Amino acid sequence: MTGTASQHTDGDGVDAGVGLTALLVAAARAIETRRHDSLAQDVYAEHFVRAAPACAHWPVRIEEVPDGDADPLWGRFARYFGLRTRVLDDFLLRSVHTGARQVVLLGAGLDTRAFRLDWPSDCVVFEVDRAGVLAFKHRVLTDLSADPKVKRVPVPVDLRADWVAVLTAAGFDPAAPSVWLAEGLLFYLPGRAETYLVDTVDRLSAEGSALAFEAKLEKDLLAYRDSAIYTATRERIGIDLLHLFDKGPRPDSAGDLAAKGWSTSVHTPFDFTRRHGRGPLPEPNDALEGNRWVFAHKPRP
Repeated sequence: MTGTASQHTDGDGVDAGVGLTALLVAAARAIETRRHDSLAQDVYAEHFVRAAPACAHWPVRIEEVPDGDADPLWGRFARYFGLRTRVLDDFLLRSVHTGARQVVLLGAGLDTRAFRLDWPSDCVVFEVDRAGVLAFKHRVLTDLSADPKVKRVPVPVDLRADWVAVLTAAGFDPAAPSVWLAEGLLFYLPGRAETYLVDTVDRLSAEGSALAFEAKLEKDLLAYRDSAIYTATRERIGIDLLHLFDKGPRPDSAGDLAAKGWSTSVHTPFDFTRRHGRGPLPEPNDALEGNRWVFAHKPRP
């Protein structure tokens, strides 16, 4: 849930604004990693949390949470991020094992997939995000002497700038099949910026490429302002997600991709909770109700 936002972005690093949400997700991944029934393993996540003064007191394992899984923030919301991590891990690995050799993480934040997943040897992972976020990640991973399992190319650029030129200068080849990921990114962008990003991904994607992203369907985000997840996140760790989310109309990006010839599927997170047997299920006044995970493929002829 990192990367570049709209006018709500404060600073360039991880200590405020949308950058701070990267640490929220890192804490959730740390908690998920230590669970006995973990869906995803990220041994680096807790080190990001401990390296940032803003969240040094946050838990990194469920045993540190007094109410455990009943806690709306570090229980249910963290489990949501753990489930999302696993589902998108699976999507990326399926994509590279069916032909994609370029992986582009848009708004990569503190994503460590280049370090923790088993990639084909000829893959390259491009991590696109603001320079301050990538610098913080580099510092923590260097201190850990972490080595990526694949060729990894940081691409320091704001997604509101000419990121295409920077990405191609870093070695991205639009003629080769790619898999793109916008994890927890698009609802921070104004609708027109989301449309531009999706159109650009389409333009840069060779046949055989794939894209996954997270969307929100709510017509009125403020209808869930008092939900347990948003309230706990706002009052306990100072992240007001509804202030950071763009509140303008959302485009139908899945429909737009389908109109361009992509095959698309749209799922609720709860679909995957049922598939994996763990994760959040619907509840009253649920801030997750409008979340959708979209998977798209650009067919080969």
